[in-house]
Amino acid sequence: MPNLDQLLQTVANIGWIFFAIFAIAVFVRTLLRRGPAMAILQLLSVRILLPLFLVICLTLLSAALVFVPPTDVAVVVSLISPGGVRPEPLRAGLHFIIPVLESDVLYPIYWQTYTMSNKIDEGAKVGDDSIRARTSDGQEVRLDSSVIFRLDLEQAVTIHVDWQERYIEDFIRPIIRGYVRTQVSQFTVKEVNSSARRDLEVTLGRLLSEAFASKGIILDQFLLRDITFTDEYAHAIEEKQVALENQEKAEHEAQEMRNLAEGERDKLKTVA
Repeated sequence: MPNLDQLLQTVANIGWIFFAIFAIAVFVRTLLRRGPAMAILQLLSVRILLPLFLVICLTLLSAALVFVPPTDVAVVVSLISPGGVRPEPLRAGLHFIIPVLESDVLYPIYWQTYTMSNKIDEGAKVGDDSIRARTSDGQEVRLDSSVIFRLDLEQAVTIHVDWQERYIEDFIRPIIRGYVRTQVSQFTVKEVNSSARRDLEVTLGRLLSEAFASKGIILDQFLLRDITFTDEYAHAIEEKQVALENQEKAEHEAQEMRNLAEGERDKLKTVA
């Protein structure tokens, strides 16, 4: 359903179309009947200027009205305000701005999820967008991660001045990748694959929350979704697991043989 400002803008656009048709029709008819001089004078008559005035007023009114939906906040860029922007954002509701001298930019304040994944259609970017990092022992790992965040509506003006609508590409994305690489380098690949994974996730959540807050962004959660290891390391882990299973199997078979031997020995003692 269109908002009031959108409805007025639509009506104004239709008004301009009808006015143009009307003005052209009057000009052509007068030109054919009374000549070019009278046709030009006719364009300056009340029958032309009055509709023009009404359409201009309607256009200015539609430009002055700004409806901010409940999911957004509006930053007003202003030629007459210090710094070129109003100090306070517009919250949800209907507001007035000064046409021509001011314009609004909407920013979402609902919770957003940004994902970087190695799956083709899962992340924000198509293709492998996982974070490549090296552990303290030189092993390369790929990490899939997500952040759940929203913009602090009180800081919307600061976000607009600092980042505009580039806050995801120019701030959130690079800072996540940088922090993840730095923290992964503090652990060995074995630690990342075991107990340290939870510590890594918690530490990254805390660091990112502080970094986000300094830029007017509220972090709800950092999720370490998956960790993928190199084929060589995965193969080594698989071989180690197979060797461990074979060892356990051999120990189990040896224990069964010992139990069987003890059973036979006890049986002979009983017969004797």
